[in-house]
Amino acid sequence: MTYETLAVERRGHATWLTLNRPQALNALNAQMVTELRDFFSRLPGDVETRVVVLRGAGKAFCAGLDLKEPPPNDGGGPVTGGLRGQRRISELVIMMRRAPQPIIAGVHGAACGGGFALALGADVRIAGSSARMNAAFIRIGLSACDVGVSYFLPRMVGASVAAELLLTGNFIDAARSERLGLVSRVVADDALESAAGELAAEMLRNTPVGLRLTKECLNASLDAGSLESVIAMEDRNQILCSTTGDFREGVRAFLDKREPRYEDR
Repeated sequence: MTYETLAVERRGHATWLTLNRPQALNALNAQMVTELRDFFSRLPGDVETRVVVLRGAGKAFCAGLDLKEPPPNDGGGPVTGGLRGQRRISELVIMMRRAPQPIIAGVHGAACGGGFALALGADVRIAGSSARMNAAFIRIGLSACDVGVSYFLPRMVGASVAAELLLTGNFIDAARSERLGLVSRVVADDALESAAGELAAEMLRNTPVGLRLTKECLNASLDAGSLESVIAMEDRNQILCSTTGDFREGVRAFLDKREPRYEDR
C-alpha cells in the first residue's frame, strides 16, 4: 500500500498507520479521505494485521477537515452531491468499527473535528500530554454532531459532558480526558509511540480470533437491548474460540508455563 497522505508500516502483526500531512497538521483533504477509505476497506481481508496503531505525523494528530479545499461534494447538486461527499467522510468511523482488528489511537496535539472523530472511532485512545480535542464543526457554523461524534462521545463521557463539549466546541485537554475516561492514559509526547507499541504488543499476546470476537462483542454490547442478548453473543464467541487450535495451544502453554505460539487456526 503506497499512499501520498498516509504512511503505513508493518511491525510484525501490528500495522502503524500515520496521517502524513504534517505541514497541514494532518488535516483531512479529499486525497487523505480516499486513502483512508482504501486502507480501512482492506483490513477485513488482511489476516497478517492483527492490531492497528493510528497516529499523526508532526505536531498534531489531525486538525480536522482541510478548509482550504472546497466543501466535500461528490458531484451533483448542493444537497445530493454534498451528501455523497459528506458520507465519504462519515463512513470512515463505520469502517473503523467494522474492521476486525483493534485500533489504538495515539493522540497528540490537536485532534479537532474530523480528527476528533477518528480518535473516537478507535477502540483505545492513549493521549500525549499535548493532546487537545474538540468538536470543531460548531465553531464554523455547522452542527457539532458529525462523523459519529454524537454517537461515541455520550457513551464515553456521559450525556452532560458530551452536551457541554458539543454545544460549546470547547477543547478538552489530556488531563481532563483521562479523568473522564475518554482516553486510557496520558503519557509524555515523546513516550507516546512506545506506549502505543507496548499496548499493541500486549494485545498481540492473545489469539487473533479472540481479539476479533472481543472487539465485535464490545461494539455490539454498546447498543444491545438487554443483558440476555449480550450474554448470548458472549456464549457464542466462547464456543467458537474453544474449537480453535489456538485455544488448545493457549491451554498447553499455560500448563507448561511458557509463551503460547498462536497460528490463527
